[in-house]
Amino acid sequence: MKISDPVLSRGRSAPGAPALSDPARSVTYGELARRVEAGAARLASLGVRPQDRVMIVGENSVSLAVAILACAHLGAIAVMENARRAPMEVDAILEHARPKLALFALDHSADAAEHARRAGAVVSEEPALGRVAVTGEHPKGSFDASARDASADLAAFIYTTGTTGAPKGVMLTHANLCFIAGMMGELRQIDERDRIYGVLPISHVMGLASVLLGGLHAGAHVHLRSRFSADRCLGELAGLGISVMQGATAMFAKLNEAGRLSGRTPPASLRFLGAGGAPIDVTVKRRSEELFGAVLHNGYGLTEAASLCWTRLDEPNEDDSVGRPLPGVELRLRDASGGDTPAGEIGELWARGPNVMAGYFRNPELTPQVLTPDGWFNTQDLARIAPDGRVFIVGRAKDVIIRSGFKVNPLEVETALNRHPKIAHSAVVGRPTEGNEDIVAFLELHGGDQAAPADLSEHLRAWLSPYKHPNKVFIVDALPLAQNGKVLKKLLVELAKGA
Repeated sequence: MKISDPVLSRGRSAPGAPALSDPARSVTYGELARRVEAGAARLASLGVRPQDRVMIVGENSVSLAVAILACAHLGAIAVMENARRAPMEVDAILEHARPKLALFALDHSADAAEHARRAGAVVSEEPALGRVAVTGEHPKGSFDASARDASADLAAFIYTTGTTGAPKGVMLTHANLCFIAGMMGELRQIDERDRIYGVLPISHVMGLASVLLGGLHAGAHVHLRSRFSADRCLGELAGLGISVMQGATAMFAKLNEAGRLSGRTPPASLRFLGAGGAPIDVTVKRRSEELFGAVLHNGYGLTEAASLCWTRLDEPNEDDSVGRPLPGVELRLRDASGGDTPAGEIGELWARGPNVMAGYFRNPELTPQVLTPDGWFNTQDLARIAPDGRVFIVGRAKDVIIRSGFKVNPLEVETALNRHPKIAHSAVVGRPTEGNEDIVAFLELHGGDQAAPADLSEHLRAWLSPYKHPNKVFIVDALPLAQNGKVLKKLLVELAKGA
């Protein structure tokens, strides 16, 4: 099954039901289905064939969603890219993927227009796709070793940056994405009555699989927004009758602060909140639940293996667990030697299931380093599995800070910092020093305060051993966030080195 099939089916069974909206337009399932079919025909007229790569650059909009689904309906592979990426990042992905053509969805995105200008793309107003700009094939041509050799089921490439800084093209299949979309209906109980606030970028895996496809496959109405604004979000939730909202932890931290300042009350329609994309701590969770009057559910996954674990609607969710694995997903913990970790202890998390990627595009050396022939994927995250099967993510294997010979997980320090009533959000990184490593904390404070809380050391003593306390604290107006809401820790590492 293609990711577009349920949308086309819904277009026949419920053509008048609302499907997608952005600030400029709204389309029903019947109109969406017609646009997807016409968009696929238009791509075919431009020379795109099944399993050809089409780079799609844009921000959340009806136009971008139609382009993704049209590509899928044709059987081509959508190389997804958020228009808010820097020019050199977009260029690096364009060079690596060498698509049959690049399509820039210009609606609600001045950045997409600038990328299109630099690429020499031709602007046109397409009846199905909206206002877009299109290039021809990459000047150097597409690679002969095409992705079709890896899998005939490939739906999308989503690029993520590894520890080397080089972009990695994660190859996701229709089966990968449909599995996650289906779980939204089965485990999150999304159906045609729901109105979903779609602010997570649909060019990233959580926004694509869980929000857009999860909503459309269930027949819900997805309201797309190209940029996140805490104040606007709080204002729109009631006005749009939103019942479902998913976001990154950093988004909820900002919503908590905006709600505290504005005194807004949650709409009665809101029934499900979900966090993902980054670890959540109990302080952000508690504050969010106080603001919204609903449980903030948690989940865990990666671009390479989206939505491995979710908390369940009918189970207690009072801690920072990411829940149990999804049906059909297997987990195991391994130690440094590759053996299984004893029950109750922390180990490196491996996963196998229908949501695990096909591999990295044009990277035959890296793929076998993280993906075994029998389908086990190394997340490189550290986790603990409780006796009841719930999973707790305790850190990133490669993010561990070594302070005076002791290992320190940044997540543990961030959790303690966030418990302070004056701290809205925090991020912790390591900074190499002579023979050691400093623990550097960046703090975003409530109300825009510019001085660290006077009682911060006393507060931390209650939660952390002394060797885990930050050596240096920086106050920032706002932590730098990626388009998917994650904190840009690589930028903070560089800031810490230069301080």
